[in-house]
Amino acid sequence: MAQIGIPLGCGAFFVFLAASVSIRQAFLFLVGLGLGACLAGARFGFTTGWRDLVRHRDPRGVSGQALLLLLTSAMALPLLAHFDELQSAAGPLSLSLVIGAFVFGASMQIADGCGSGTLYKAGMGVALNLGILPLFALGSFLGSVHLPFWLSLGSFSPVLLLAYFDVATSLLLTALCLSVLLIAARAYVGPHKTWIKASWMYGALGLSMLAILNLLLAGQAWGVVYGFGLWAAKLAVASSLFDPGQHGFWGAAQHQDRLRETVLLDITSITNIGILAGALWIHQRKAAAAQKAANQQQAAVSHSTKQWLIALFAGFVMGYSSRLAFGCNVGAMLSGISTGSLHGWLWLVIAFAGTLIGIRIRERYGF
Repeated sequence: MAQIGIPLGCGAFFVFLAASVSIRQAFLFLVGLGLGACLAGARFGFTTGWRDLVRHRDPRGVSGQALLLLLTSAMALPLLAHFDELQSAAGPLSLSLVIGAFVFGASMQIADGCGSGTLYKAGMGVALNLGILPLFALGSFLGSVHLPFWLSLGSFSPVLLLAYFDVATSLLLTALCLSVLLIAARAYVGPHKTWIKASWMYGALGLSMLAILNLLLAGQAWGVVYGFGLWAAKLAVASSLFDPGQHGFWGAAQHQDRLRETVLLDITSITNIGILAGALWIHQRKAAAAQKAANQQQAAVSHSTKQWLIALFAGFVMGYSSRLAFGCNVGAMLSGISTGSLHGWLWLVIAFAGTLIGIRIRERYGF
């Protein structure tokens, strides 16, 4: 029944959005559904890919991520060059980015999921990620409140490849940087390793196409973190615990509008809702086919009270640091790099350094 109920519910929600909100939001919900289905169906985890590389010298995850970055860049850069109304995911080069990316890279390993990973695993009903999700949102909200302070410590304007080079050169530079990273990974993992996993490659293809659809429909690159912070901010305002006019980030006109409007009008929120629904749909399909295997896996990954507390705290820290770093693996790394923003590359390198620490902490506490 659930296999029928979820598609019917999503279809009804699509009709409601189209009739009562906007056609654009309805189709962005469908994009989110596809993103959730791709993430859950391929188990496309940015966190897991990095951890497999470090722990097991398994490069299949990072090669899938490299393909995703290359494909998305190949489609996004020409569009951004020819259509001024499309916005790149430009982020400033700041001390907050350095600190936030490092802390995020560490905490995502402890919490076993980045922003998109937490979202799709929560949609699949993973208990730990269901607990982490609201704390991630709270951390993202508090990070946004404190962001003006962090930016005051030092910041440079965003640097975009398309501001200095044509499309071909920008894409070539992106491909060269990805090649350098893959060569470094090859030196680390050694010879005779399998580099391709079919599900990761299909996932990369699907995610790249959906990310471009998001860019075309929304006029901005795919993001995850802003929606989390907005949900928490709306709750804080509704409970009279927070006056957005007194804070630099939420006091800005565009954020004030988001706080006043229904969450269904927010681009990031509607795709996040779609990701949750898409992951739930995939989970129900897989559960019907292999419930016994799923139960065995759930038993294998049960956590102690101490591990729960550590992971929940890491989820809160991950949310806070994601706001300082202008996004997670999706908003900062994927969307930043694919739209030619230098901060995306800086985020990747620093977050990976943080991930090395996070993996050690994860191992120390028996995750």
